[in-house]
Amino acid sequence: MTEKQISVPEIHCDHCKESIEGAVAALPGVELVNVDVDARSVLVRFEESVTDEDTITAAIEEQGYEVPR
Repeated sequence: MTEKQISVPEIHCDHCKESIEGAVAALPGVELVNVDVDARSVLVRFEESVTDEDTITAAIEEQGYEVPR
């Protein structure tokens, strides 16, 4: 399992949290996703043989949030 903390500066409310957590949790290989609204970040634990950070980032961006690179 790999764990990544992804910065998403546009997170600001519970709707953001629910939107991102729902999208990322639906990805195969994702074991845990937790959005911290105050820190404006997403903690993701996933199996790298099934998914990768680019796929997770794309899922966040599809919800309308920019992920700085």
